[in-house]
Amino acid sequence: MTRPLRIALLAALASGTALSAAAAVYNPETFTLSNGMRVVVIPNDRAPVVSHMVWYFAGAADEPRGKSGIAHYLEHLMFKGTAEVASGEFSRIVARNGGNENAFTHWDYTGYFQNVAVDRLELVMKLEADRMANLRLTDELVKPELQVVLEERRQRIENAPGARLGEELNAVMFHNHPYGIPIIGWPQEIEGLTRADAELFYKTWYAPNNAVLLVSGAMTAERLKPLAEATYGRIPAREVPARDWTVQPAQASEQRLTLKDEKAQTPSLSRQWVAPSYVWGAKEHAYALQVLAEVVGGGATSRLHRALVLEQRLATGIGMGYGPSSRGPATIGISGSPAPGVTVEQLEAGIQAVLDDIAKNGLTEAEIERAKTRMSIAAGYARDSLYGPARVFGTALAIGQTVEDVEAWPDRIRAVTPAAVKAAFDAVIAGRPSTVGVLLPADGATTGQSRVPAPAIQPVQETTR
Repeated sequence: MTRPLRIALLAALASGTALSAAAAVYNPETFTLSNGMRVVVIPNDRAPVVSHMVWYFAGAADEPRGKSGIAHYLEHLMFKGTAEVASGEFSRIVARNGGNENAFTHWDYTGYFQNVAVDRLELVMKLEADRMANLRLTDELVKPELQVVLEERRQRIENAPGARLGEELNAVMFHNHPYGIPIIGWPQEIEGLTRADAELFYKTWYAPNNAVLLVSGAMTAERLKPLAEATYGRIPAREVPARDWTVQPAQASEQRLTLKDEKAQTPSLSRQWVAPSYVWGAKEHAYALQVLAEVVGGGATSRLHRALVLEQRLATGIGMGYGPSSRGPATIGISGSPAPGVTVEQLEAGIQAVLDDIAKNGLTEAEIERAKTRMSIAAGYARDSLYGPARVFGTALAIGQTVEDVEAWPDRIRAVTPAAVKAAFDAVIAGRPSTVGVLLPADGATTGQSRVPAPAIQPVQETTR
């Protein structure tokens, strides 16, 4: 749940750090259908195209115990057809009409999207509304897709050392919370998933009153409303259960794990702390933690990069990331790879020295002001995207934020003070137990073999078809 802030919009959206930053440049229009489905329109008439999304407020964290991966499996099965649309035809129709589409699963939500010309919007709305209410599954369709999901897991997790360690870190940090279970699922549980499991999850959670429709692009609420009423508005609301998750206890001790993998080319280190999110825990620290992450590890001018890459040459690459956009606990953490001839232990000591200095002296007002300026600049680039704005609002609403929360992000970031950043650092990091993960080549080497930074060690945040 940790990812560094990046200027590029999509990376920023993924981090959660810029989730609200992007929204400040929009003037969203909202309404609610009679069946309870919420609608957000983000007008942008720069081109006659739209990004159309439906997000369900259910994801991997809502799966029954022992059925890990069912939310992602259902995401795949949503393309298997209805009485009106044959299996696989959904994607072919979108492609024939010049669009592209996909879907994604997170612990907190599942989303489906199409990017199309505005005159094809009604078409994709009809298709999406049809499968919201009328998905038809058979064993002949369902069973082969299970092998597709297992192969996806092999490619994205088993063959990716950083992802493997990220999965292990999550399991250790969130030992009593559904965030500790991989979104794609544990392989032995994926193998046991059935059509009945998928149908139950679909019937439990896939209802219009448990979803939000987002349209970003050459559209207004006035023009969209009759289309929404004629498609999604005809689907009856259904009772949806409360999202009853187990509680994450406070971490009482330092945790450490080491993974040796023959596919790992260089050692890597990740140190993570459980942190508040926008809506969970001591959420008053969320905005200050975003600024902290940017100052300490947000790029080439950050404290970590200057100290450990440029000055001491202990690392080939290093950064700090924080993603507050989760319904439950978030994490803030540091990931890096030691330079050739440097041990993981030496890099870890260098990181601790930077943290000790912050604990003793805090961050300067100049550093914080520069970070807030960079974050504001990053927000400005978001106006050029259509897909990005829909992701911004979808994520916010799925975790329990409001449109108003999203729009208030710039003011809340501007209000962050050095004292607030220090208070957040002391509350979440200084002297607090962390979880440390070390990735080593299979031979157990502890020195870097390449000057190319190892991939950041991050838990899988989202799975896509």
